[in-house]
Amino acid sequence: MPDSFSIPRLLMNRLRTVMAEDVDPETRLRSVVQLIANTMVADVCSIYRRVDDGRLELLATEGLRQDAVHRTYLAEGEGLVGQIAKNAEYLSIQDAPRHPSFSYRPETGEDPYHAFLGVPILRAGQVIGVLTVQNQSDRCYQDDEIDSLQTIAMVLAEILSSADYDQDAIDSARSLRPVNLKGRVLCDGIGMGRIRLHDPVISAAKFFAEDSELEERRLDVAFEELNRSIDRLLSAEIGGLWDEPREVIEAYKLLASDPAWAERLREGIRNGLSAEAAIDRLRREHRARFEKVKDSYLRERLHDLEDLDNRLLRILAGTDDERAASSPDSDVPEVLVARRLGPAELLEYGRLNLAAIVLEEVSTSSHAAIVARGAGIPTVGGIKGLLNHVARGDMVVVDGEDGSVHIRPDEALIEAFGERKKLLSERQAAFLALRSEPSETLDHVPVKLFLNAGLGLDLDHLESTGAEGLGLFRTEFQFLMSDTLPTISEQVALYQTVLDRSDGRQVYFRTLDLGGDKLLPNLNATREENPALGWRSIRFALDRPGLFRRQLRALVRAAQGRALSVMFPMVTHASEFREARRLLEKELSWNLARGYRPPSEVKVGAMLETPAFAYGLDALKGEVDFISVGTNDMLQFFHAADRMTPMISDRYHFVSRPFIRFLKQVRETCENLEIPVSICGEGAGDPIKALCLVAIGYRGLSMPAGGIGPVKRMLRSLNLRDFQSDFDDLLNNSSPSLHNSLLEFARRHRIKLSDD
Repeated sequence: MPDSFSIPRLLMNRLRTVMAEDVDPETRLRSVVQLIANTMVADVCSIYRRVDDGRLELLATEGLRQDAVHRTYLAEGEGLVGQIAKNAEYLSIQDAPRHPSFSYRPETGEDPYHAFLGVPILRAGQVIGVLTVQNQSDRCYQDDEIDSLQTIAMVLAEILSSADYDQDAIDSARSLRPVNLKGRVLCDGIGMGRIRLHDPVISAAKFFAEDSELEERRLDVAFEELNRSIDRLLSAEIGGLWDEPREVIEAYKLLASDPAWAERLREGIRNGLSAEAAIDRLRREHRARFEKVKDSYLRERLHDLEDLDNRLLRILAGTDDERAASSPDSDVPEVLVARRLGPAELLEYGRLNLAAIVLEEVSTSSHAAIVARGAGIPTVGGIKGLLNHVARGDMVVVDGEDGSVHIRPDEALIEAFGERKKLLSERQAAFLALRSEPSETLDHVPVKLFLNAGLGLDLDHLESTGAEGLGLFRTEFQFLMSDTLPTISEQVALYQTVLDRSDGRQVYFRTLDLGGDKLLPNLNATREENPALGWRSIRFALDRPGLFRRQLRALVRAAQGRALSVMFPMVTHASEFREARRLLEKELSWNLARGYRPPSEVKVGAMLETPAFAYGLDALKGEVDFISVGTNDMLQFFHAADRMTPMISDRYHFVSRPFIRFLKQVRETCENLEIPVSICGEGAGDPIKALCLVAIGYRGLSMPAGGIGPVKRMLRSLNLRDFQSDFDDLLNNSSPSLHNSLLEFARRHRIKLSDD
């Protein structure tokens, strides 16, 4: 790829001279645009500044009409300049007038200019202006010219942010306004506190290298401190995720030791940049590449590189100890705000008083979201442009019930959410008091409530909720959170820990649910149009028998002398189950032949997540030991509705007559075949959905930890025999909404579906 640091030293020296001149801001800017135009052999160079109403003002130009300065304004998104400001990305166009976003402004006299290159001027991650060059000829700007212009934009960011242009006053006024944002709930609950920015943007203290050798020595010292800080993380005791964070941090250490990365930075210094400016330039490049890359593994690696860039900048700025600045025992709650967050990064905050987490970016398999759920921290994600609205120390209220984030709320809103938070705490205390009470209805019908888990943090909820055991242990999390395939020994250690922590309770291990959108970095896979329906789960495992058998071997070895229950995900045909069971039995024989003690009992089941499998269960009579109906996937397959598509996610409901009738039919089929059956999924943890499931005959429900208390409270207020006949009538009548009919019935019969 082209060298991103091929910036002429002459340009850097001249810019330094211009910056040092004792002249008024207007003269300085005119000198800058003239210098850029001459050095880059451009016919036009212009600077636009964002003003307080969001428009872009032509602030200085070389080549356009001077009387257009301070008279030409562009709305955000208007023209090529407006598009750059809106998207915070550069544009390089060979023939600008033909571009669909081109906006002709006759007062500027830009008629003869065709080639166009523009870059955003960024400060603290926000666009404060745009820098452009233009040429009469249809030319194509080279990568090194784009890099040069982006570096110059860094310098201009400091000029435009000076008191002379009153930009800080604009920012200050803007920062006082309340802002309400909406995202996706990743972990429910309510959190309030002051904003703590994760890796806040560090501006370069200086841009030009007065002494290149001195700058390289500063960089070397920063590298040494970076490696020491990573070593400190490796030596620290990090609990909750077994060895996954250690593996992630070890991967960071490998990246930090990459000589190519260090050489890129040194070359920037040799071309006239300070150490900070060289790092900042490379960080912007990593960020730009991150935005374009779709592959999840490459995105993770680019994020790691960006994280290392930020760490180096913090070291040079002397702010690398910011995360430790707050005492773990501090009474001041904080809300962690980040563009994106990895699990190891979250764990670095240790036991700080985190009230909530808000993320700009999020994926369905976000590791930070998984850790946050395990720790019970309210988390909202997927808020585009989040970092443009917040500042360190701002008050924020995070509503993990509906995904609302209120930045700089007024006192009335803070008071209202304070009351809601108090009610939630009282409710949690009531649920905690229920943990030792039997999970049964008023007429003494027992219903077993199990916990869904996948992390060490989840196992803490076995005691706090009084769950019967683990109805689902997601074994793939260990793989997804590691940069290398876990060894058999590492898998054995994990599964033994799960069995030990479960202390004799029932544990159902789900084998690897990989593929589709949950790709391993070490295994090549083609991108699919619809990964939820593609090469995933048991399909993936059977096509990778070596990987699958290693896991089965680890499960068998971990369960020596103890009961082992294994279930295979998303089985569609009986042949898939038989082949998976054959491989398991092969591993049982393999372990026995080598002197390992066998499990005391082995039960082999399948997750029913596709409608097709529901109508093929009779083929497995006498072969399958149990069935777990996975309602998360089954719901979307049943309705042909992707649950991650916002436009339809609220249109097709769990509590609908067709879906409940289907689940009832599945339960009756299993009963006729004498196959034990239970429900596993988010829906099992919702009282009204659990009410439906119990009414149609399910006596085992597995759910997230937060659902066990509310569902147990509902069960202990329900007379099931009285309810079932009425429910059959509700299920078969033609009233518009089954959900509303159930709510009305529950209200009349005092079935506790909520706190009301």
